Amino acid sequence: MEDENNNVSLSDLQLAIMRALWSKPNSSTTEVVEAVRASRPLAHTTIATLLTRLEKRGLVEVSRDGRQLTYRALLSENQVQKSMVSDLVSSLFMGNTSALLSHLVKEDEIDNDDLEKIRNLLERKGKNRA
Repeated sequence: MEDENNNVSLSDLQLAIMRALWSKPNSSTTEVVEAVRASRPLAHTTIATLLTRLEKRGLVEVSRDGRQLTYRALLSENQVQKSMVSDLVSSLFMGNTSALLSHLVKEDEIDNDDLEKIRNLLERKGKNRA
């Protein structure tokens, strides 16, 4: 598995593959291909190659049952999100998390429903620290 101190950076396609594995652990190559093809018309070999690369990076585990290969994600979705958001904050906002949030609010990237959810989260977080 990649060192937890290293950022895990995944392309959109790699994320689609990981999402397939998060929603159905121990998926065969064919099951991953079917899940990914629901939104992207890609060749079976392309997805199989990406699975192999993710395995070499230590992000997925492969096991063999006869001729069948099954894959399982070694990192949770939350771990990948945390790493990729940390990388985004670090690279684009020079480590300033409030600058990211400010950008999202100013650019209308957050709708009113989401703003209310964020307010509630912040309120609960504040109460937990008191």
